[in-house]
Parts: sequence; structure tokens; C-alpha cells
Amino acid sequence: MAGRRSDTRVRIQRVALELFAEQGYEKTTLREVADRLRITRPALYYHYKAKEDILAGVMADLADSVDELNDWARAQPATEEARREVLRRIFELLDGQWRPLLRFIQVNQAVMRKIPAGQRMRDSFLAMLAILATPEMDPAQRFQVMLAVVAILLGSVPIIDMGLTDDERAGVALQAAFKLIGGLPGDDGDDVTAGPDGGKGPVAR
Repeated sequence: MAGRRSDTRVRIQRVALELFAEQGYEKTTLREVADRLRITRPALYYHYKAKEDILAGVMADLADSVDELNDWARAQPATEEARREVLRRIFELLDGQWRPLLRFIQVNQAVMRKIPAGQRMRDSFLAMLAILATPEMDPAQRFQVMLAVVAILLGSVPIIDMGLTDDERAGVALQAAFKLIGGLPGDDGDDVTAGPDGGKGPVAR
């Protein structure tokens, strides 16, 4: 039963974000969310009493995911290989479940500034930058690390129509991020990175 409730929450979050991005947060009602989901409003209210609760829940879930990634990253050596794997995991995180949230953020900056959960999400990403930018880096190198993360974020949202599919845009962004972190302090010279199963495989270029 708990799993079913969790699945329903994810569906509600996904559909709500789609509507928020399509017609704006302020103009979207819970009734419209329920209608698109083809569920009754009482069924929706069982999980969320207000659209603010949906948005706060989405951002809290993303912050939890980023915090888990940060915990993993802190245990890794300060090498280019490890940085590549952190970036790859950020890419996988944002390229799937959380892409609709990034699109929402893109068009609802004013709303984001008003929601406390938004600050926690920003703090989680800042913590990630602090992990990736090691103390031995100079300011310019730390800025390169920041640009690498920003590249992945930009790859998840269609800011400008470049004639690319979502997957193509995200892939280009990941490759750009890899180039930005190449040769920074801690580079062990290896041209491999951890694969999805935790083993080592060739670095995508």
C-alpha cells in the first residue's frame, strides 16, 4: 500500500509540474491537476491539500536526491575520474524524473523565491559545488567546476531552440561539462570513469 501511495504522489507531482510549466503556477488549479490525472479531487486532496504542498514536496524530494549524491561524492577521491562520475550522476538525476521541475523553475522564478523548499534545494546544489571544487583549486578553476554543473542544468531545459531533441541537448551539455573539468587539480591521468554498474568503462567524449 505504501508503494502505491508513493507511485500516486509521483504521478501527481509529474502532472502538476507539466501544468505549472504549460500555463503558469498561479493559473493552475488542483481541479485541473485532478482532471488531467483522471482522478477525483478528494483522491488528490488525500495526498496534497494545496498546490503549494505539491511544489514543496517535489523540491524536497529533489533536495533529498541531491543530498544522497553529495554524501556519496564526499566519500570519493578528489580525481577527475570521480568528478566525471559525479557530473554523470547529476546528469542522470536531472535528465529523467526532475526535468519537468527544471522547466518549471525556468518560467516561475518569482514563485521559487517565495517557497522555503526552494532555498533548501539551492543549498543542496551549493553543497555539491563545494564538494566538486576542492581547496587546491584557484578561483578560476572553481568557476570552471561551477560552469560544468550549470552546463548540465542548462542541458535539461529548452532555453533556446537549437534544433536539438531533449536527449541531444542534454548529451551535448554533459560532454561540455566533462571538458570543463578536464585537467583540474586532482587529475589522476586516467581516461576511465565509473560505469552505471559501478565498474570502470571508457569515458564518453
